[in-house]
Amino acid sequence: MSFAVRLVIARCSVDYIGRLTAHLPPATRLLLVKADGSVSIHADDRAYKPLNWMSPPCRLEEQPGVWTVVNKAGEELRITIDEVLHDFSYDLGVDPGLVKDGVEADLQRLLAEHITTLGEGYTLIRREYPTAIGPVDILCRDASGGTVAVEIKRRGEIDGVEQLTRYLELLNRDPLLAPVSGVFAAQQIKPQASVLAADRGIRCVTLDYDGLRGIDDSDGKLF
Repeated sequence: MSFAVRLVIARCSVDYIGRLTAHLPPATRLLLVKADGSVSIHADDRAYKPLNWMSPPCRLEEQPGVWTVVNKAGEELRITIDEVLHDFSYDLGVDPGLVKDGVEADLQRLLAEHITTLGEGYTLIRREYPTAIGPVDILCRDASGGTVAVEIKRRGEIDGVEQLTRYLELLNRDPLLAPVSGVFAAQQIKPQASVLAADRGIRCVTLDYDGLRGIDDSDGKLF
């Protein structure tokens, strides 16, 4: 089945109702509805980060002049549309996915080979665990037998936490794997990414690349 990305340019106001409340007054904005079900609102004053968004799984209900987006937690994104200037959909097809650079690929391989770096008793299930929205870098089990999904980056930013969050939401629907916890591992992790990860119950781990390769004189392990 084919799904299209939808781009709508509209004059609108936006209200978020959930753990917090937020309001965007009327202005002309880009509304982006992606094939994964996510809905985001963008302005022209930033490179990529949306003004507000709802990550999948969520449900979009369209009524005349109002879009209502609700996620599984009952949080709501209400978009009041005064005028639609452009509404366009296009099927982007199947994306081949991100090709990791050399360092990220090495980090994944090395961490899989030394999976107990994450903790005593950890065991590897497999690298590049396939899902409907892309492969999880590493899937493993902790000492208690719980499933753990690991996302690996060279630089840990908010986008990586969001990516891992989507994987966790999907994997936790599988009764053979659930409950699945998350580990966000990177050589450097931005403070904002750490805060977001903690809010979502994801553990952050800073990776010592040289230590994993066995050429560091210190402890050669995570810290």
